[in-house]
Amino acid sequence: MKISIVTKSTIGEVVPLFNAYREFYGQPSDITKAEQFIQERVENGESIIFLAYQEQEPVGFAQLFPIFSSVAMKRAFILNDLFVAQHARKQGVAQALMEQCYAYCQQEAARYMMLETAKDNVNAQQLYEKLGMTIDESVYYYSIYW
Repeated sequence: MKISIVTKSTIGEVVPLFNAYREFYGQPSDITKAEQFIQERVENGESIIFLAYQEQEPVGFAQLFPIFSSVAMKRAFILNDLFVAQHARKQGVAQALMEQCYAYCQQEAARYMMLETAKDNVNAQQLYEKLGMTIDESVYYYSIYW
């Protein structure tokens, strides 16, 4: 397996996976908007996207968004998206992508990396816990959606 950072020249390789990811979460397929979204993030340096390949085929991706910890005065990251194509699941792709995210965050001297997942996403929770992540019981996260 090979994992690379998505660049302007490889945006087209992650778009079908990103579109499938959105469909997994109940959104309608829209390749054009998916490509525009990814292109804007990459060109504006607003996210870091890791793309996993098996035998030259893109099979999964992880997208980190940078934020900052004011208290620690350091950069931090939100792992916003993690997706593996159905045919490539249970082969270590998600774990390899997570480990790449960890390595990147540590290289960047980040304060932390966080993510959210649905309470019923037991498979993902098992992976996160296997890799040392814990549920932060010391804070509440509030949100508002529009």
